[in-house]
Amino acid sequence: MLKKILLIIAAALVIFLVVVALQPSDFKVTRSIAIAAPAPTIFSRVNDFHQWSAWSPWEKMDPAMKRTFEGPPSGVGTMYGWEGNNEVGSGKMTITESRPSDLIRIQLDFLKPMPSTCVSEFSFQPSGGQTLVTWTMSGKKNYVSKAFCMFMNMDKMVGGEFEKGLADLKRVSETPAK
Repeated sequence: MLKKILLIIAAALVIFLVVVALQPSDFKVTRSIAIAAPAPTIFSRVNDFHQWSAWSPWEKMDPAMKRTFEGPPSGVGTMYGWEGNNEVGSGKMTITESRPSDLIRIQLDFLKPMPSTCVSEFSFQPSGGQTLVTWTMSGKKNYVSKAFCMFMNMDKMVGGEFEKGLADLKRVSETPAK
């Protein structure tokens, strides 16, 4: 009887390991919002990491996190490092491409809670008196990430934070300067 139970557990474990291995290696999370402000105004708030505290959802999760800034004040080569609580972890962002009022591409290097690298992009599409801002994060999942994503929906988890961030970006971009 014990032998049968152990064989069933071993078979279930093998099936689980195979199912994890067959999960997609790529992930992509995208959210968009229309903002009643010109693309250059919104672009400048994203292109300068010093301005992220006004709208980034992760800034609100740990207001006491340690931040470091390196490189130019904005644009390509600008780096932002953070070390915070368990919700925000630690890592570094570097702007790798910056096309005014069009696109910002950022390399995200997460150190904690789980090391990984991915790409985040912001695109800005003017349309009448508004700008459609699209925030996308994409990357590769390793084996551990594939297993994690079987139980946690990355799109819902990160997408919800993107929605909060875009709503705050809209709020600060549509509010007249004092």
